[in-house]
Amino acid sequence: MTHAVPKTLHALLHTVVDYAGLFPPAGLEMEPAVRNYAEYRRSPHAWMLGRFIVPTARLGEMEDAMRAVGAGADGSHWRVSALVGEDVSGDVAAIAAFNGAATGVTVDAIEVKAHDVAAVRSIAAAVPPTLRTYVEIPVHEDPRGLIGAIAEARLRAKIRTGGVTPGAFPPSVYITRFMRYCYATGTAFKATAGLHHPLRSEHPLTYADDAPHGVMHGFMNVFLTAVFYYNGLTLRDADELMTRETLAGVEFTDDTLSWRDYRLSRDEIATIRRRFAISFGSCSFREPVDDLVRTGLL
Repeated sequence: MTHAVPKTLHALLHTVVDYAGLFPPAGLEMEPAVRNYAEYRRSPHAWMLGRFIVPTARLGEMEDAMRAVGAGADGSHWRVSALVGEDVSGDVAAIAAFNGAATGVTVDAIEVKAHDVAAVRSIAAAVPPTLRTYVEIPVHEDPRGLIGAIAEARLRAKIRTGGVTPGAFPPSVYITRFMRYCYATGTAFKATAGLHHPLRSEHPLTYADDAPHGVMHGFMNVFLTAVFYYNGLTLRDADELMTRETLAGVEFTDDTLSWRDYRLSRDEIATIRRRFAISFGSCSFREPVDDLVRTGLL
């Protein structure tokens, strides 16, 4: 049974899950994914739901599916994040045309990959400031230079935190390093993949009966670590918080989030989420919600 959510927890998780049902391991067809998103928007936990994620090339297909399932018939408006390919300028033009013609839906964010500083600068030259642009970068090598280039271009960073094989999950210290550089440069970020569960734990990595198992990072670990950077989080405590398997010692009240000597108010958390730790992409919305219910947080 759900209960009143502490206001600091609400602030920490507000619009935190971008729904990526089209992508592995769910890999749904367009219409079921669109239908799911429409259903989640009507659910008691809709406050946790962020954008629908779709490849730019499939925007028309998404709009057709929205009409087929009656999405937006109530006058509500969808916000979408579009994945951009190698032809950044072409995709940006396609998005502008889509936004100019579509009703009930707007692409207001894009996500694009870059492996070097030159690619970051090329992306910055191609995208208008009206689009929130997340640049996914590799993190196994020191990403300081790439994050610096992203900050200089006033773009946002994106980190891949998992996948469908054990090797797709970066060590937790790589994630804390990425967030630390983002914090140091004032760069907003989002995460994607592998964050289906609140806390670090072992799970099947796909929905197949013979799926490989692996340790998955927790979205609560990631976002608690991120917000506490604004309260002077030390390197040692960041690494510990990212690998904790329980929330013992973490306290949520309506007014304060606390862990050890770290304290943040509800308003501070809301500001940090809006300006820094934005969201994470997940092919499941139900798994994060259901796990939070099981732990008693929701």
